[in-house]
Amino acid sequence: MDDAEQRRAPSPVFVDARADGPGVVRFFENDPAAPFYRLLSQLRVPVAMRDMMMAPVRACYRGEGVAIDPAALPPSAAQLYPQVAVTTLAVPSEAGPIRCACFAPPGKDPKPMMLYVHGGGFVVGRSEDTAFVTSRIAAENDLLVVSVNYRCAPEWPFPAGLDDCMAVLRWMRDKGADIGGDASRILVCGDSAGGNLAAALPIRGREDGMFIAAAVLLCPVTDFHFEKFASFERLAPAGVVIDAAFMGFARGAYLAKSAQWRHPWASPALADLKAYPRTLIVSGTADPLVDDNRAFAEKLAAAGANVEHFVAEAMPHGFYFFPGVLKETDAAFAAIAKFVADR
Repeated sequence: MDDAEQRRAPSPVFVDARADGPGVVRFFENDPAAPFYRLLSQLRVPVAMRDMMMAPVRACYRGEGVAIDPAALPPSAAQLYPQVAVTTLAVPSEAGPIRCACFAPPGKDPKPMMLYVHGGGFVVGRSEDTAFVTSRIAAENDLLVVSVNYRCAPEWPFPAGLDDCMAVLRWMRDKGADIGGDASRILVCGDSAGGNLAAALPIRGREDGMFIAAAVLLCPVTDFHFEKFASFERLAPAGVVIDAAFMGFARGAYLAKSAQWRHPWASPALADLKAYPRTLIVSGTADPLVDDNRAFAEKLAAAGANVEHFVAEAMPHGFYFFPGVLKETDAAFAAIAKFVADR
């Protein structure tokens, strides 16, 4: 079975749990180098360098082995927003069911819907990690938020994750009424890598005749040639939340071929932005990606899009993630609420 067939193969498990992607290491007995690969597999586990790098990244991201003082943690999304009901959806796709978390505030249906795409450098993350963000957006804006758990790289490189997001977006358009949503009012939102995927959806969605009412992009990556931006060169070498080393790895894991850096579904800033939906971009001046975000806002405006750019002074990448830590977090969510209310 070739890689294309494997990507299309239906699966009974949620797609984000599939371990049979085209980026998984394989070698065949008829390969002339098979004896070398067999020996290598005895000497080290895992075999591939990318898998060696991914194991600690994922373990550290999940906090494995870290003793956390409960008193140091902010309140959970469930504690802060008990009125928001959270349910699990299994959205069908060609690759198998896509696990989504649906955040539904109380009140009368139908509600506008938002597809939310979590970050994590395209290689880690899940809807549970962004529950505060999605719960707060749902509660403060009376939106039905569907948070998608897409396939991650390097096991599933571009465009698998975007395929999953697009499948959920189509499902929201076609079946959203079944969960109390208004299919005529769909927004997209994402943070970091998820902001990249969310920014690409209006471009890809044009091919499906998909109407997206608005986009909210939180510290997104919009151009994979990020070294050309002064803020990246200045801030990324010793960055705390993201840095040059991780960004280079994430790019290589997600975009297996350098030509893909220029693909409009990968670098939305390089796409035809005509008829792009109204957009809010949220950034911080201590984020290596702030100049990328400024450039994208300027390109959207030049293409005739209605774009707003909220920039928080001295704030790093992802500064909006934790409640009660930074006043700028509240300011960012207030900007989102104002933007959504203006619909």
